[in-house]
Amino acid sequence: MKQIIQDLKSGATVLEEVPVPQVKSGYVLIQTTRTLVSLGTERMLVEFGKANLIDKARQQPDKVKQVLDKIKTDGLQPTLEAVFNKLGQPLPLGYCNVGKVVAVGRGVTEFVVGDRVASNGNHAEYVCVPKNLVAKIPDNVTDEEATFTVIGSIGLQGIRLLNPQLGECVVVVGLGLIGLVAAELLKANGCKVIGVDFDQQKVDIAKNKGIYAINPKNGIDPVKYVEEITGGVGADGVLITASAKGDEVIHQACLMSRKRGRVVLVGVIGLNMRRDDFYKKELSFQVSCSYGAGRYDDEYENKGHDYPLAYVRWTEKRNFETILGAISSKILDVQPLITEEVDLANYAEIYGDMRKHGSIASILKFPVDSTIERVVPVGENRVMVGSGKLGIIGAGNFASATIIPALQKVNAPIKYIASAQGLTAKVLAKKAKAENATSDYRVMLNDPEINMVIITTRHNLHASMVMETLEAGKSVFVEKPLCLNEEELQNIENAYMKANDKITLTVGFNRRFSPFAVKMKALVGGGPKNIVATMNAGYIPLEVWVQDMEVGGGRIIGEACHFIDLCSFLADSKVIAVCMNALGENPQENTDNVSILLKYENGTNAVINYFANGSKSYAKERVEVFSQEKVLVLDNWRRLEGFGVKGFSKMTGTMDKGHKRQFALLNERVQKGGEALIPFESIVNTTRASFACIESLKKKAWVEIR
Repeated sequence: MKQIIQDLKSGATVLEEVPVPQVKSGYVLIQTTRTLVSLGTERMLVEFGKANLIDKARQQPDKVKQVLDKIKTDGLQPTLEAVFNKLGQPLPLGYCNVGKVVAVGRGVTEFVVGDRVASNGNHAEYVCVPKNLVAKIPDNVTDEEATFTVIGSIGLQGIRLLNPQLGECVVVVGLGLIGLVAAELLKANGCKVIGVDFDQQKVDIAKNKGIYAINPKNGIDPVKYVEEITGGVGADGVLITASAKGDEVIHQACLMSRKRGRVVLVGVIGLNMRRDDFYKKELSFQVSCSYGAGRYDDEYENKGHDYPLAYVRWTEKRNFETILGAISSKILDVQPLITEEVDLANYAEIYGDMRKHGSIASILKFPVDSTIERVVPVGENRVMVGSGKLGIIGAGNFASATIIPALQKVNAPIKYIASAQGLTAKVLAKKAKAENATSDYRVMLNDPEINMVIITTRHNLHASMVMETLEAGKSVFVEKPLCLNEEELQNIENAYMKANDKITLTVGFNRRFSPFAVKMKALVGGGPKNIVATMNAGYIPLEVWVQDMEVGGGRIIGEACHFIDLCSFLADSKVIAVCMNALGENPQENTDNVSILLKYENGTNAVINYFANGSKSYAKERVEVFSQEKVLVLDNWRRLEGFGVKGFSKMTGTMDKGHKRQFALLNERVQKGGEALIPFESIVNTTRASFACIESLKKKAWVEIR
């Protein structure tokens, strides 16, 4: 299928050939017929993509601070690699999609194949959208009209926050698509509506809809005009749908408001507000969030959990339905806003120079005969080492920034890269010079040329994919964690024991492969040790998927397992008991700040301090080992110091967490065969120890590992 993307590195807007996405549980797969180009929002994204690095930095000062902090802790080279990797990930454009349902995921009952629907899908021939961001289109609403659903909902949500009353005067500043739709809805609500815009074409459209519309370019002072229309009272509410860099818009909004008036921001403007503007009139100010209640809530959008109507009357989906209802009943007339319809193949007519493009609403028409292709050839992999080929499931940031560069350095032959949405698979396959991109990972499981599958998806998918790969008779490398619970672990153990002797299972516990860790283990020698490992992990909001026990497993199972494995590597022994304590009055609810005690078979004791409440300017990871009157201190994978170690004082270098050596060894095993990189028994022991940490916290006691 074809999809429009914005290349942040080159600045080009591209029509890319990508695999059709897979329908997921709680989602619907839609074949697109029409999409609406949001000239305001999309122009900002396109212009950001075309900007040079300095201008990109100026537009995102918060990101610049993050980069500077990362340089302090990780060094310049790793930071630059991370920045350029991020810029190499394109943006899918578009969020006003109309089409017909061609597949429904498990748990979706409100849609059937053939339904005409509107959604916030991208400019792509097929889109996979969660059910709470999809709404059925009434029979008397055309596809072209329905493309205004999402744009209209953005304006409607701003109106709901403004809470206009019958007879009130409301000013709409900015008569773009959102502003014109919002102005018409306000008029239908019984308000006196004043529109302000510098584009005469938009002002004329607003006037034809019965709106008091003015163009300040014609010498009309918006503030004085509002005073005249309201008899000196001022506007009851101001809805700002404009896009402007300066602060004059918010200042004027305050001046034209009555005492105790309301100002709601939907657009993007400068917000260097003057206290006096708000103080004198006791004005209220609020920023509207996109389509309505539920936006950016993972439970609502991705998991399909609706808010009860009696308590949250207007969710984003119910706002979608309201806009479609308004179009159906002729309360909202969007036909005059449509300037042009362009075939998808001619997309450059719109995106060529969006500032000079005089369109109000541009609609893209999609072909009706597009087919579902889930494997897209990218090119022949020119580097063929041996007979073994790799398939990679997951095309996220870690795969792009870490796995692919490490595999490229050892000329590893990659035949497939898979991701459920398709686009990320195609982008990463081009970067990796892989042969194919696919949205169906099972293609590689059935391919006899694939010797090993690398799994780098969200954690809740690891266990099932590991099982499928083993059952397909292929070796597997899975990023940590191996799985999320004991039942999954037992199933994997059984599958591994039944597998062919040549099949290996490896988990991405990369730190044991770092030259610093290898040197540390060699210097400290055998026997029992005391190990103190500290992870200054940093804060992650609770709504991020890693924190979800069902999806990410939480930070101990999902992340701290790295250091459990490292301690086991340095101890050269297995964990036999675990005790974990957490910070705070309700430690059972907090696994972000914990201390883990590990007891080993050979008498080694290890303490892992996993903290999320430290400064980002401090080193992220630190390991200390005490044994036989020797102390070794590893600082953030860049410096190893020895105290009382004969013939050794320090080892320094660029940050190296072991990924390069891990994947070099992995590729060697794929091509030549050999033992697993980490003994399977050690992987199982580390996984059970991470489960025991959570159990210990709940029981407030030591937990033994069988």
